[in-house]
Amino acid sequence: MGHLAPTTDDLVLQTGEGSKTLSAGRRYLVGRDPTSDITFTDKRVSWHHAVLRMDRGSWTVEDVGSTNGTFADGYRVQRRELGPGTFLRFGHRDDGPWATISSVSRPPPTRVEKLSHEAGTSASQIFRQPTVVRRVSAPVLTIGRNPDNDVVVDDLIVSRRHAELRVLADGRHEIVDLGSHNGTYVNGQSVTACFLGPDDVVEIGRSSFRLVGDRLEEFADTGRVSFSARRLAVRVEHRGRKRTLLDDVSFGLPEKSLLAVIGPSGCGKSTLLRALTGYRPADDGEVLYDGRDLYRHFPALRQRIGLVPQDDILHRELTVRTALAYAARLRFPGDTEPAERDGRIDEVLGELRLGLRADQRIAALSGGQRKRVSVALELLTRPSLLFLDEPTSGLDPGMDRDVMQTLRGLADDGRTVVVVTHSVAELNVCDKLLVMAPGGVVAYFGPPDEALAFFGCQSWADVFQALEERSGDDWFGRYRASPQYAMYYAEAAATEPVHVQEEEQPQPVKPQPWRSQLWTLMRRYLAVIASDRGFMALMVLLPAILGGVSLLVPAASGLVAPEPPEKFNRQAATILQILAIGACFAGCSNSVRELVKERVIYERERATGLSRSAYLMSKIIVLGTISVLQALVICLIGLVPRRLPAEGLILKSAPVVEMTVGIMLLSFVSMMCGLVISALVKTAEKTMPLLVMFCIVQVVFTGLLFQLFDKPVIEQLAWLMPGRWAVGMVATTTDLSRLMPPFDEKNPVLDPVWQHTAAQWWTDAAMLILIAIACGFAVLRLLRRHEPDVMRGR
Repeated sequence: MGHLAPTTDDLVLQTGEGSKTLSAGRRYLVGRDPTSDITFTDKRVSWHHAVLRMDRGSWTVEDVGSTNGTFADGYRVQRRELGPGTFLRFGHRDDGPWATISSVSRPPPTRVEKLSHEAGTSASQIFRQPTVVRRVSAPVLTIGRNPDNDVVVDDLIVSRRHAELRVLADGRHEIVDLGSHNGTYVNGQSVTACFLGPDDVVEIGRSSFRLVGDRLEEFADTGRVSFSARRLAVRVEHRGRKRTLLDDVSFGLPEKSLLAVIGPSGCGKSTLLRALTGYRPADDGEVLYDGRDLYRHFPALRQRIGLVPQDDILHRELTVRTALAYAARLRFPGDTEPAERDGRIDEVLGELRLGLRADQRIAALSGGQRKRVSVALELLTRPSLLFLDEPTSGLDPGMDRDVMQTLRGLADDGRTVVVVTHSVAELNVCDKLLVMAPGGVVAYFGPPDEALAFFGCQSWADVFQALEERSGDDWFGRYRASPQYAMYYAEAAATEPVHVQEEEQPQPVKPQPWRSQLWTLMRRYLAVIASDRGFMALMVLLPAILGGVSLLVPAASGLVAPEPPEKFNRQAATILQILAIGACFAGCSNSVRELVKERVIYERERATGLSRSAYLMSKIIVLGTISVLQALVICLIGLVPRRLPAEGLILKSAPVVEMTVGIMLLSFVSMMCGLVISALVKTAEKTMPLLVMFCIVQVVFTGLLFQLFDKPVIEQLAWLMPGRWAVGMVATTTDLSRLMPPFDEKNPVLDPVWQHTAAQWWTDAAMLILIAIACGFAVLRLLRRHEPDVMRGR
């Protein structure tokens, strides 16, 4: 093996087509791509097959996710040092296209060549020739979408004025973000300003840049990327014991591939999908996007990855075009012209044959058409990787075929597509098939047409039955002993697993400006509400009915002292109880389903850079306004017709306004409590019992049914109830302690929360506001549980 001794000399690569000198300052792509440095036409060679480069002083060959593998001296390799005498084959061990290595001396490298070598080492994940090479001659180069930039990036996720590359007086280079929509990234991390060294890669939109001496090289991501998983493992704690959900899962995909992942329920398919997309990073192993670690570079790569969950990521009340328009506003820069957004939407609608459905409500579409709309939403940003979770679930065989053929077309157009599915009828359209067995292990990876023969079964029903009934078998060991393992799997598993360290987690994703997101979210939410006629009708009728119910209480004296000989106004507490419960029910019912029903949508949009606080604030503003207006209607109906105090505590001439403010605040805080419930529950069905329980608890703790003060524990528990403080606000204005009969006639004590003073009114109002703020922080915290792991805490 002496010929494998490392060398820093130039190498000569001899192929059947001739020879080529490999310079240590560059890297060389091998593949069928005509722009490759070493091109082979043999179809067994992948479009981007392998890369040759200098790495730490030694020449190496590295397979970049090829289908049929790279072989050195007769052995399939993932990465191998090269030296004079090394014999390589690509695509097949015995008769694939060949190359041999010999050495040639070269003079000492110049400074520029050294810089080129260093940059090439860091940028070796970009396995292609530069799209454009520019000389950096001006002190400032502007980068952006606008045609008058020095570096024009024709990409809608790039801002018109995105960043500047500055040459400083001391010769150093600095990249400065200009407040862009989707951020500027250096080595996968978001930056506002950063000095660049020879090892740094700048990413803007789907383009990557590197400096080599005084040259700026651009690499455009056209969708033709390799993708691989290496020895992924996921473990969780279950009842004090470690449980393995994924066990040593590896595979590699070349560009333009369609992979189907199948297996019985509980075998780890969904866990694998979350690990591949970064939603729940694996505990061990790595996921490589064109050679880059997805977990470490997630902020930079997030716009290049599309995910279509099993549940539709759509507001069904909207039309197809409207839903896509709001998604485009959230994902594209604020400086994108409406015509640009509309043009991209039309492109996607045409690509997925949805043009005739563009103005239909999503709820009126068939299951297959809705799934295509979900795919269309993800294609807006032109992702190079597309993942789908059970896209054919619940569809008839015709729709199943239609969806799978659509995915085949998307892959052929230059994307890598991974689909998790239970359907096996259309597996023949896929390039590769990954079969998972119970325990999260790989039972098979290879072409679909070889799978049944591998399992020795006549049908997929037999395969699934065998996997479930023989769950204790060593399925991966059986696969490892097969020819398919050596041909399709071994190179992806050859690398040792990498443990994901905390410090390697990505920096915060740069979101769209907060106010811009808030405005878009509010407009979308109002459009959803306006499209739901049933909700609109209920929103108007509910307060009218609740306010009208209070009028059923006969009380000629209203909320003032009764005419003699009556000593107390016994109906005053009843009227106030009805108004308070009406406000509680209206506010909480408005919001109790809002977060849980949008959970899948929120999770996906959060991964694309949605601000958690902007999302919550959009709900608070819209639902809060609705709740306050409903409380106003309740008070107009329930209070205005009655006799009220002559003077207020805060507004002397308008006591009804003081009382109405208390009911409005109660409705608003109840809405906030509804958001807490909605963030807590897992399904929408669980919200109704909790809504009823919340309202009943408020009835008990208003302080109108029995004495709460001077009762340890009960009094302190009542402090947490918005109904207690809202009733207190109204009670201070009406001096309710002196209107209603005391709870203990022998020892009448005034409720301290009802004291007839302005200070007490403000105290009651402040407590309601504090409860609302506490609910807001609680919802923000709870929303983290329903976000991709890679986004938590950001």
